[in-house]
Amino acid sequence: MDIDPNDLLPRSPDSGAIEARSARLNAAVAITVALLATFMGICKVKDDNIVQGMQQAQADKLDHWAYYQARNLRQEVAEATLTQIELARLSAAPSALPAHDAAIARYRALAEEQARKKAEMKLQAEQDQLTYDALNYRDDQFDLSDALVAIAIAMLAVTALTRLWLLYWASLLPTLFGVLMGVAGLAGLAIHPTALVRLLS
Repeated sequence: MDIDPNDLLPRSPDSGAIEARSARLNAAVAITVALLATFMGICKVKDDNIVQGMQQAQADKLDHWAYYQARNLRQEVAEATLTQIELARLSAAPSALPAHDAAIARYRALAEEQARKKAEMKLQAEQDQLTYDALNYRDDQFDLSDALVAIAIAMLAVTALTRLWLLYWASLLPTLFGVLMGVAGLAGLAIHPTALVRLLS
């Protein structure tokens, strides 16, 4: 029968209590880390969807500004052609005036149509930017949550090594703020430490 040398060492009366406290601390650390990892996973799914929405809004904005430029170019060409026809009409024969008038009306309508469509493209591009900004606001919340929860998990890892309850309680500070920012991102709450985000950007 093998004998563990540690069993031969005298134990202090408090050793059982110390081991019980260590076991409770390790259990608290394990449960906290498991809950934080689960919360991070949920936030990650939502954040990935938000990032996809940001990418789509950015692509839509670029497309709408490209259409805006195309409409602007068409408007300028129509207006230049209109000016040429109006100048040509001044020296045209009376028999050619109806044809000039018809061309003038057509190019004036074309220029007005392109100006109207250009304004619509500008409004859509500006709306795309607003959509991007709103999604980026929530993405910042998830980024802060991710960073704070990562700090909390690192502190909990050190807690497991040092077996210090004080460090465990200290790790709850970034835990609470990380969870707060994650919940704000999930629920769309207006909690956004703008100064901190600018500092980290």
